Amino acid sequence: MHRRTALGGALTALATAAAGVLVAAAVSTTPAAAAAGGTGTGYLHTSGNKIVDSTGATVRLTGINWFGMETDNKTFHGLWSSNPWRGQLDTMARLGYNTLRIPYSNDALKSGATATGINDFVNPDLIGLSPLQILDKVIDYAGSKGMRVILDRHRPTSAGQSPLWYTSTVSEATWINDWKMLAQRYAGNTTVIGADLHNEPHAEGTNPAATGACWGCGDTARDWRLAAERAGNAILGVQPNWLIFVEGVSCPSGGLSNVWDNDPSNDEDCGWWGGNLSKAGQFPVRLNVANRLVYSPHEYATSVYRQAWFDDPTYPANMPAIWDKYWGYLYKQNIAPIMMGEFGTTLQDPKDKIWLQNLMAYTGTGVNGMSFTYWSWNPNSGDTGGIANDDWTTINQPKQDILTPYLIPPSGGGGTTSPSPTGTPNTSPAPTTPPPPVTGGCTATYKQINSWAGGFQGELTVKNTGTAAVNPWSATWTWPSGVTLASGWNATVTQSGTTVTAAAPAWASSLAPGASVTVGFTANGTAAAPATVKLNGTAC
Repeated sequence: MHRRTALGGALTALATAAAGVLVAAAVSTTPAAAAAGGTGTGYLHTSGNKIVDSTGATVRLTGINWFGMETDNKTFHGLWSSNPWRGQLDTMARLGYNTLRIPYSNDALKSGATATGINDFVNPDLIGLSPLQILDKVIDYAGSKGMRVILDRHRPTSAGQSPLWYTSTVSEATWINDWKMLAQRYAGNTTVIGADLHNEPHAEGTNPAATGACWGCGDTARDWRLAAERAGNAILGVQPNWLIFVEGVSCPSGGLSNVWDNDPSNDEDCGWWGGNLSKAGQFPVRLNVANRLVYSPHEYATSVYRQAWFDDPTYPANMPAIWDKYWGYLYKQNIAPIMMGEFGTTLQDPKDKIWLQNLMAYTGTGVNGMSFTYWSWNPNSGDTGGIANDDWTTINQPKQDILTPYLIPPSGGGGTTSPSPTGTPNTSPAPTTPPPPVTGGCTATYKQINSWAGGFQGELTVKNTGTAAVNPWSATWTWPSGVTLASGWNATVTQSGTTVTAAAPAWASSLAPGASVTVGFTANGTAAAPATVKLNGTAC
């Protein structure tokens, strides 16, 4: 996304002048629908139209986009908010998003690149870090929650998107070399599963003088299918375990229709930027490593552009045939998996709600359905909105309600609580099996990180001063009446009444003798230090 107006047939030439925009979003506390599958084990590969894990089990990626690293900020948007970056990932995982698609520009990868727009009080652990170092931390924490990560080369520079994968200032060699660098940087890290090679290749120039991305035209300077092969094979040469995500084009010719020349041969059928894979069956992407190719179309609603099909008298019954034509056939004919990399809407037009409901039904339910990453988490996305509201904490419940039945939560993604849109905390009950007692004792120290009108952020560090490991560990404390949990990290944090419980996460269940754990949180109400802190029932 970001400026993706598209382009139905004869409307293409008129639509392109307006191409370009960002997206906006919103966040909820409704738990994701229970479903089997998670994100699997080890690296992923393909089998027919399925994505499978290292054991052969089918995996459905049901994810979300968190953008910003492709902009002038060169890092995730929303880091300026009062919700810490971990708290935002906690919410995504809890809602059922098992995959994070991360857009970037090559500017963010340059030596000396600086990340901006970060609230240092809320995110002190990001102070002084480069865009890549922040990316490292997000990937590490997302992985600890069982999420997978897809990297998306969204723009050559932070200035904007490009119809081709290279520009006059960012060469094809730079594009490929940066991908190889990222593949090597995350080699062996099974959280990062693949590369979305270039975002939304699209038409430019008026036919027959096309200058944009074509599919199957054979021109090495414009044929996106051939470029995807070159980049995909270069990546697989250094990281053969990655999936290669290939988007479509808008018009297979690479040029816009000339509606005034009275030549029907120039008036081809076009689709969304990155959304037209109609020629992929005839001209497939050929990779040197088998079972690594995933086609990744984009699909949008009227809030991005009012395609002619939205006003068809048979709408929405006409939509499945349109999706079949542009990309669905690849899945239905068992040619390759589909991972719909972007789709979204503001839901302001009633037609858009119908569109989203029908699109999700088209992808199928359960683990065998098509994969997807919704656009977007961000509330500052101008033509679609997202899942997070403007506070980057609460959610857009109408959107989430439509998506929830199709979400497969990450394994270990139970996460922490966060406030509902009305500020009422979730109150999941504490475990029914009591944790083992501490042999010895514990100490507790508290640090208030930040405060604002109606809330605060703190860190509670609990140290095991006993002689034996505490496994699993669980810390509790109390707050005055009126103080409610907003979000937490480094533990599964829940609240019941005035008692807060921080239970050990699956990836760090044991607290060794002399070891300590720091539980971070944000809370609503007047700032107050945790009282009567206990480790597995032993007072600290």
